[in-house]
Amino acid sequence: MSLSRVLIYSLVLLAAVFYLLPLFVMLMTSLKDLEEIRSGTLLSLPQGLNFDAWSKAWGTACTGVDCNGMKGFFWNSVLIVVPAVIISTILGALNGYVLTKWRFRGSNLFFGMLLIGTMIPFQVILLPMARTLGFLGLAGTTSGLIMVHIIYGLAFTTLFFRNYYISIPNELVNAARIDGAGFWLIFFRIVLPISVPIVVVSVIWQFTQIWNDFLFGVVYSSGDAQPITVALNNLVNTSMGVKEYNVDMAAAIIAALPTLLVYIVAGKYFVRGLTAGAVKG
Repeated sequence: MSLSRVLIYSLVLLAAVFYLLPLFVMLMTSLKDLEEIRSGTLLSLPQGLNFDAWSKAWGTACTGVDCNGMKGFFWNSVLIVVPAVIISTILGALNGYVLTKWRFRGSNLFFGMLLIGTMIPFQVILLPMARTLGFLGLAGTTSGLIMVHIIYGLAFTTLFFRNYYISIPNELVNAARIDGAGFWLIFFRIVLPISVPIVVVSVIWQFTQIWNDFLFGVVYSSGDAQPITVALNNLVNTSMGVKEYNVDMAAAIIAALPTLLVYIVAGKYFVRGLTAGAVKG
């Protein structure tokens, strides 16, 4: 092994340790009791495996005046993420398909306007979206928050699928048209089956963005309809007596665990999917 390769691996290892250190501290702290936290150091290993903090964070920790833990808010996030990811991915696939294989007059202008949606910061749409949800009677509901995430994520999913589909030869679609296949048959039988890489990209992107979102969750939901990120903020900022750092760390890991698992399991497919449509032909 050459010296340059050793240096590269050493730098990569140092970077990995640097980025994983906070997760290590959180995990170790969540496995200690309060007395051990006070008497030890951040990097010290726990004297034993103590999952009391995890049990309390999940089932009995107080998030404001509610002391039912994180479990209800965790399932709220699941109920928000699953339909929002599925619907925004399907609509993005249809948009990308139309914008590349069934172009209409002004399609490039339409795509350019839609592309602006990827550059709009969250804060800009807070007030108009709040007024829209109020008009529709969806303010403070899970359904309203799902709609917000679908609309905001649609520009990104459309961009992903459009850039991927533009690399698919038009002759493939034209041949299907000659054989009598229509819009939907071509989409479901030809285009969609070869879209697995970019579907994975869209799902990972949307899942991560929606699960980790705090701003939309705290603005457009309330009470028992709030996602886990809002509950985590409420738990950390709720103090009754002694500050329980082990419970806070356990709750933070519970909130982050789904996205960590997604990237561990499917991270390599995310990179492959992004590069699959990078070169036309």
